Amino acid sequence: MNVFTISGGRPLEGSLTVHGAKNSVLPILAATVLCPGVTTIQNCPPLSDVTASLSILTHLGCRVTQEGDTVTVDASTLTRQSIPDSLMREMRSSVLFLGAILGRTGRVSLSYPGGCELGPRPIDLHLDALRTLGAEIREGPEGLICEAAQLRGGAVTLPLPSVGATENAILAAVSASGVTTITNAAREPEILDLQRFLCTLGARVCGAGGSVITIQGGLPLHGGTYRVMGDRIVACTHLAAAAAAGGEITLLGVDPVHLVPVTDLFQSAGCQVHSDGKALHLACRGPLHGGATIRTAPYPGFPTDAQAPVMASLCGARGTTLFVETIFQSRYRHVDELIRMGAEIRTEGRVAVLTGVSRLHGAHVRAHDLRGGAALVVAGLGAEGVTTVEGLEHIDRGYFHLEDDLCRLGAEIQRIDKGASDCGVTKEQKTEKA
Repeated sequence: MNVFTISGGRPLEGSLTVHGAKNSVLPILAATVLCPGVTTIQNCPPLSDVTASLSILTHLGCRVTQEGDTVTVDASTLTRQSIPDSLMREMRSSVLFLGAILGRTGRVSLSYPGGCELGPRPIDLHLDALRTLGAEIREGPEGLICEAAQLRGGAVTLPLPSVGATENAILAAVSASGVTTITNAAREPEILDLQRFLCTLGARVCGAGGSVITIQGGLPLHGGTYRVMGDRIVACTHLAAAAAAGGEITLLGVDPVHLVPVTDLFQSAGCQVHSDGKALHLACRGPLHGGATIRTAPYPGFPTDAQAPVMASLCGARGTTLFVETIFQSRYRHVDELIRMGAEIRTEGRVAVLTGVSRLHGAHVRAHDLRGGAALVVAGLGAEGVTTVEGLEHIDRGYFHLEDDLCRLGAEIQRIDKGASDCGVTKEQKTEKA
């Protein structure tokens, strides 16, 4: 079993280029199914969730090659319309193949998706959107069967701006005859990235980034090459790490505009944050100040995915900080682990009240989900002593070799085999490799 060991208390210094966005790559990989040709995706990080998506594409009959952070998909050889339960269970975003396969073949069968346990996340909104476009859906205890001889454009109105439902509706609408409008669409930057990718292939999609998206469906698609945007949540995690440990870092490859709710929060907490439009700089030279109320919300609000790492960074802040989680019911699973490290946090339902302590101390903790795992790493970087983090399979879903990036910034962190006598690659070896 692999674990992280972190010797905290070392300020972070240096610059990093943020890798491609997981939440962009996954719907884009699903969208390759729509194109009966060859597409090349650049800046595609080799995360475990990406590996799961590539396994699904291979199962469907696509030819897939991966070299570094470039993935090429030839979907002209697609032969299957179903995804087995073993592949669906590997990640939540597997449900995005629903709209893509249905649009390409007119039929799809799959089981319910897996992913982090963050509370109930029903896919009713996805299914209602597809029904609006003419799909017939049969639901059973083992999964779904969706059919449509010909999808047709329609007016999809989402009761709430679900990212996944917006993406599934777009993917299906690209193959539908006529015009589709999606009202109350999610506005996340990753939706705009999906739109840009589809337009590269010849689709006509406009309005992403706003609350109304329009798709002219039924147009022929062709192959193309596309570079995925940088991962704003990975960037938020590195900012949180620098805020927790102190120091000064520069992040490249991500749009600073996408991080405004988080950078504003760190600035109000006492960090110095500025951007020249291309690079994002954060410096933290003294104790942070709490006192804010952080309420998660759909974009452009405070991202739910940043809540846990930011909470970890504020555990040593002076004063009391209030968190209100409005997106998921079970997104405080990291709190008990932070308390093991000396944090003072009380939770009730969707509210967490954090009272800053002088400093956290190292402990043996376990990640229960992706962002909660990142939070424990952030906490370990700012803590006294050694922190051991288990459950790296969760972290690896969204961060590519997180320890390598942090070592480049001067952190003392190693990934080791808990059963091995050798502690693995040293920080110096990692630096030489970089």
